[in-house]
Amino acid sequence: MNYPWIEIAKRIQALAQSGLTYGDNCYDIERYEALRAISIEMMAYFSDTEMEKVRDLFANETGYQTPKVDIRGVIFQGDKILMVREKIDGCWSLPGGWADVGLSPAEVVVKEVWEEAGYEVKPLRLLAVIDKKHHPHPPSPYHIYKIFIQCEITGGGANAGMETSDVGFFGKDELPELSKDRNTLSQIYAMFEFLEDQNKPVLFD
Repeated sequence: MNYPWIEIAKRIQALAQSGLTYGDNCYDIERYEALRAISIEMMAYFSDTEMEKVRDLFANETGYQTPKVDIRGVIFQGDKILMVREKIDGCWSLPGGWADVGLSPAEVVVKEVWEEAGYEVKPLRLLAVIDKKHHPHPPSPYHIYKIFIQCEITGGGANAGMETSDVGFFGKDELPELSKDRNTLSQIYAMFEFLEDQNKPVLFD
């Protein structure tokens, strides 16, 4: 899969969407529609995905295009980190998901940990804000920022949710197979560094 071309297709899509949002000339609108169609065709070709699926997932928004935000909860129990098994691929990730309109990042992480892992938590501190494209994730049709928030357990108990099938705590040297679209091994290792160094500064890129 040619990742640079996928990134180029996303940039063309973003430009086309901005033009469709703010353009008021019928000829320019037509050109922006053509650019969007080109971006869809490129994404479908280089990701080996059906055009209709790409159109639905990749070019379905209006307004000025901005990155999506994925929020993950980082919860330690002793020297182990909380993870959930994703039903979608059978692999493991930190509990979390898309930011919800109307909720703050802290409110989102509380909601996601409860829904996916069954624990009530209190957000403690921001650990990282990263750009997904700078990390070894599989390619995505969206530009995504990932926010990691450390939390402490205040109640509840291990309980899988609608999108998860299992819940567990894992040591740094016993990590399960990761859902790489959600978290990479280097990211999980970075979270353990915060456990080992309470003064470690926030990661960002």
